[in-house]
Amino acid sequence: MTVKLSIPAALRGFADGRAQVELEGATLGDLLDGLVGLHPDMGPHLLDENGAPRGYVNFFVDGKNVKGGLGLGTPVGPGQSVALVPAIAGGSRGDG
Repeated sequence: MTVKLSIPAALRGFADGRAQVELEGATLGDLLDGLVGLHPDMGPHLLDENGAPRGYVNFFVDGKNVKGGLGLGTPVGPGQSVALVPAIAGGSRGDG
């Protein structure tokens, strides 16, 4: 089954500038395996050396963060939206 996975702007440089890819898979882990197979340079930004999701990357299926639930074992299917969302830090303290 084909699922569309959205890639954030911060990671598009590792995916040939693509904002979205269509991948085959039944779980989030399958999709990430497919994504890293297509774009190997993205792998280290999403997964650690043991294949576990990096702490600063969240995974959303139909708008729900699944990182704390089934994680990579989360089922996915046609018509669902899947998004990678890296944490963003920074900004200003604002002195006023």
